[in-house]
Amino acid sequence: MKTAKAIKKIEDYLGVKVEQQGHQYTFLYENKVCRFHDSSGDAHSFHVRRSNDHTDLQSDYFAGCFLKNVTQFLHTLKQPDPKYPAGTLVRGRQNKRALRHGISDKVGVVIDIGLYGSYNILWNGDEHITSYPYERDIEGAI
Repeated sequence: MKTAKAIKKIEDYLGVKVEQQGHQYTFLYENKVCRFHDSSGDAHSFHVRRSNDHTDLQSDYFAGCFLKNVTQFLHTLKQPDPKYPAGTLVRGRQNKRALRHGISDKVGVVIDIGLYGSYNILWNGDEHITSYPYERDIEGAI
């Protein structure tokens, strides 16, 4: 992705100001230091680390993680809004994974949103809440 487009996407999605330092671009977001590099107008080497975490070369510890593209970079910092908010009536789709997990054609209610986009669902006829990580295997029941 072009650097100018990446900067605009980051500033629009997170509401932060991206600062340039040579060929490196940096910004702070919720106690995380974020940076990426520019090479011939293309953004690459997206890196995120905590602000109090530092690389230690003597012990081969490298703080943070590298991400492949802007979308992964942004979703690591701020999860996108869930497709099905809490209280939504959902149904398991007719596909292989839903059949394997036993939720195909089952109806349930989304209780809350778990970590990394998983859904905590109370399925009809079950006594306990199930965490289900695959958004593409459920659909709105109405």
